[in-house]
Amino acid sequence: MKALVVEDQVYIRKGLINLLNKLKPNINIIGECDTVKDAVVVTNTCKPELIFLDINLLDGNAFDFLEKTQHLEFKVIFITAYEEYALQALKAGAVDYLLKPIDVDELKAALEKINVTEFANQKLQIEKVEQVFNNESDTLILSLQDSFQIVNLKTLMFCESNKGYTTFYMSTGQKHIASKPLKEFEKQLVKNNFTRPHQSFMVNLKYIDKYDKSGVIYLNNQQKIPVSSRKKDDFLTVLFNWNKV
Repeated sequence: MKALVVEDQVYIRKGLINLLNKLKPNINIIGECDTVKDAVVVTNTCKPELIFLDINLLDGNAFDFLEKTQHLEFKVIFITAYEEYALQALKAGAVDYLLKPIDVDELKAALEKINVTEFANQKLQIEKVEQVFNNESDTLILSLQDSFQIVNLKTLMFCESNKGYTTFYMSTGQKHIASKPLKEFEKQLVKNNFTRPHQSFMVNLKYIDKYDKSGVIYLNNQQKIPVSSRKKDDFLTVLFNWNKV
């Protein structure tokens, strides 16, 4: 379960993380924020499943954050020094409302309210589904936020990786974003006439229109893909051998 800590006091953030590390729940802390603005950005980008949330932040409060992220699904445990917001927090769907200083037993009880095992099992089931589909020679299944997307590799033009996410660009003009790095898909793609001319890109060889010796690939829709100097020789070897087939 991915978790985010949103708290404006550094020592409280670090203390909570230390407590969680000692309790060793099945939780992965993906980040720390002290403002509403940063918390909204991280939540939209990383999609945490659990957020430890303080009431007062440097540029607003917890309810400002919840309003800006109401389109997302996550569980919230409030950790605050203010008793008077408890009812409002529970109405907002909070799992629990803990007062500072954090009591270890209360934190344990709050964590027990969240079925962490359920999230772990769900992730395992997703991985099994992906494995079954991805054994097919010309299809790839992507686990998106709210669905599984089956990708026909024959119509996949190229992939672009950025900050742990991979965007799949289709010849139909569609694009799909998966929350996994490109390396997770590389083995399957290589089997299907894809090459990796750059750390951030994998390209379907059949969509290459030309290669400019300056180090740029042009696809048949005029999309430009860079070729890194480190990967240039390997790319040209793959390209020439593929053309001979």
